[in-house]
Amino acid sequence: MICVLRIIAFSCTITLLAGCNGTEKDVPIWEHVKISDLATAHTAEHPGSQSLKTINFDVYIFELPVENIGALDGIWRTLYTKPLRFNDYDAFCANSFSVGFGQLPIWNEIADLLRTAGAKKAETVTLLLSDGLANDIAIAGLADEQTIFYISTAGSMEGATVGPGTVALRIKAEKIPGARGVCNVHLVPVSLPLRKTSLTQANASIKSGEFHFTSAGFRLKMGPGDFFLFGPGKYINNQITLGGSLFNKPGRKPAVRVFMFICTGIND
Repeated sequence: MICVLRIIAFSCTITLLAGCNGTEKDVPIWEHVKISDLATAHTAEHPGSQSLKTINFDVYIFELPVENIGALDGIWRTLYTKPLRFNDYDAFCANSFSVGFGQLPIWNEIADLLRTAGAKKAETVTLLLSDGLANDIAIAGLADEQTIFYISTAGSMEGATVGPGTVALRIKAEKIPGARGVCNVHLVPVSLPLRKTSLTQANASIKSGEFHFTSAGFRLKMGPGDFFLFGPGKYINNQITLGGSLFNKPGRKPAVRVFMFICTGIND
């Protein structure tokens, strides 16, 4: 029960950090509360959740000023890469991607570094993933057909003609047979076509209209309380590369996006 209360307290803390109205939204994410209560939890302890065989995540999308992107270097050095398995490590890095894994003991340090970088929480997505099924998080819209350039597993620069539609992050979680409280998690950037209004048409269009940037994908094992941070290795000032499409936030004050995925529970 203590673990459950801690995970709930953590979720409430993130909500408070985002602010409740337009004026509060611009407050740095960690200004008012120091996070120290994140711990593992088994969400099956919540009333009524036992019938839902899901793997649960909270995804926090942060934005920080472009001029502060160098502050992320300290975060990447603090997080761990050993638990991560890349589809192609060289291609992942060549696409200017970075990722790191963390657990409760280093959470406050990560929070302090994000605060120093001026990061602000822009959006929260809650995912209840069925075992083995994927879910897409839309990141950027593609109004027209365009070419997105990326580094392939062959090490060459290639272009994918995509759109109209969206650039998204696809996450899939799978329970590990014989192991409780742990799952395999896969993440890969994808381009999705505009969906049809009919469910049947949408399902039929998924495979034919998608493009998977598999060279930038990775996987890892996670349990409740584990998290990983996914973001840019460096700032690329364009929207025609895969990294630019995912991480750049155009506007009067350009910013970069950083994604935090937290496993909040596994219902066996």
